Amino acid sequence: MKCVNSHYVIEPMRLEDLDEVLAIERVAFPTPWSLRAYRWELTVNDHAYYLVVRRRQSQPPQQRQPQPGLRRTIHRILGSKTTDRPPVLGYGGFWLIVDEAHISTLAVHPNWRRRGLGALLLAALLDKAVEVGAVIATLEVRVSNVAAQNLYRTFGFEQVGLRRRYYRDNDEDALIMTTPPLITAPFQQRLRRLKEDLARRLADSLDKTPEMGYNQRRFEAAEKGGR
Repeated sequence: MKCVNSHYVIEPMRLEDLDEVLAIERVAFPTPWSLRAYRWELTVNDHAYYLVVRRRQSQPPQQRQPQPGLRRTIHRILGSKTTDRPPVLGYGGFWLIVDEAHISTLAVHPNWRRRGLGALLLAALLDKAVEVGAVIATLEVRVSNVAAQNLYRTFGFEQVGLRRRYYRDNDEDALIMTTPPLITAPFQQRLRRLKEDLARRLADSLDKTPEMGYNQRRFEAAEKGGR
């Protein structure tokens, strides 16, 4: 997965990421998804695509011996732990429904908000959507989440509808927001400019590296989009 800044890397979400993903999930959303739900998304749902963002390692980890046949399959299914990678800072995902990428979730660790990682993930999701054949991208966002709506509009999303009482925790309405066709020249030019601006912003944010911890209960609304 391409990254717009050499200090961060975006890669597919794996089963061994789920402890960190769920820790962010619990502080990001009033009705968090369960471990079982994420396992199903990663192992059963062939139409689901999930990405994580982390700091890029300065030194490559020691190479492990490849696991043959059955051992490799068991390792993948059980999601065995690994400690040779930096922690997950955020994640996002979408479902490919025919030719539409439905963005299902987007969240950033509370200590890493306001650094551009939410925008970085969104850009990566849109790139991935094009890669797998999506024509447009769409999502639902709370009517009260103006910060997230502004982020989406920056990327070309526009409101196309309203879902009444969509959110079960408080019966809040959801705006339906959709992009123009993803592969058109105007959209790709917009995305390219946003990536260039984002690369500069991400580089500027590296002067302050927070301690990782998952006990913060509230964080930037713009970086818990999609639900």
